[in-house]
Amino acid sequence: MGTSAVFILPAPAAAAHTRLSLPGRHVLPLRTFLSPPVNSGVWPKPVTKSPPFHFRPAAVAGGVELLQDAGAAAVVMAGAYALVSTFNYLTQRNLIEQSLSRKLVHILSGLLFVGFWPIFSTSTEARYFASLVPLVNCLRLVIHGFSLATDEGLIQSVTREGKPEELLRGPLYYVLVLILCALVFWRESPVGVISLAMMCGGDGVADIMGRRFGDLKIPYNQQKSWAGSISMFVVGFVISIGMLYYFSVLGYFKLDWICTIKRVALVSLVATVVESLPTTEIMDDNISVPLTSMLVAYLSFGYQFYH
Repeated sequence: MGTSAVFILPAPAAAAHTRLSLPGRHVLPLRTFLSPPVNSGVWPKPVTKSPPFHFRPAAVAGGVELLQDAGAAAVVMAGAYALVSTFNYLTQRNLIEQSLSRKLVHILSGLLFVGFWPIFSTSTEARYFASLVPLVNCLRLVIHGFSLATDEGLIQSVTREGKPEELLRGPLYYVLVLILCALVFWRESPVGVISLAMMCGGDGVADIMGRRFGDLKIPYNQQKSWAGSISMFVVGFVISIGMLYYFSVLGYFKLDWICTIKRVALVSLVATVVESLPTTEIMDDNISVPLTSMLVAYLSFGYQFYH
């Protein structure tokens, strides 16, 4: 038959096993000739060149989120600094009492911090960028609390007696709780929102109302008044519900409001009772109130908000 090749074309089902016989060569499957081999030695290896620029949508999105979170942290930090500076100015001009200034900073700074959480991105790193704001304030309190530097405005704005060492107690515990709530609960659970609402709003208003209308004292603690405790329960409850509604409107929480109101009322009641106890010398309210609120809220709301 000479040197001509003979092809036997089988049915399609057996096409993958068709072989080609060539004189003086190995027997190769037919499909070898239907597609170029990779580094087979029969044909040269194809040369591929990568385009000079690779478009990576995920990388671009990550860069945008990074810029958004960095910008949001800068905005919140500037807002916190402006808040403290404003009340410091009002105190120095005798336009507001030092005790009232301190409590208004206590109330507003934490609530504004939580209120700005939605401007951060949906990335997993967003909570860490948000935590930078109280972390910077934490370092600032430590530096001035140990008198490594002097900032009379800061001391007058957030301390009771104007002593630098006071910065290492209540104010420091306050910013540590802010960091804890941002890192642990963030926008994924109502627990952190409720805890900060009770610590900032409830406890802050309790002190203001107690100083002005606190003639009737609680029997088991003469340092606390009925006016202060009632105010803490009512205001802490209202602010908690308001913040939860705010986050639910933005789509972070989906709540059964009848059950939520009952649970928040329970958290407010327990936190108010704990705040009224004569334990301030043992444990600061900026620790006892938020930790109690976290525990009760966590047990009340359960695991439904955790992914």
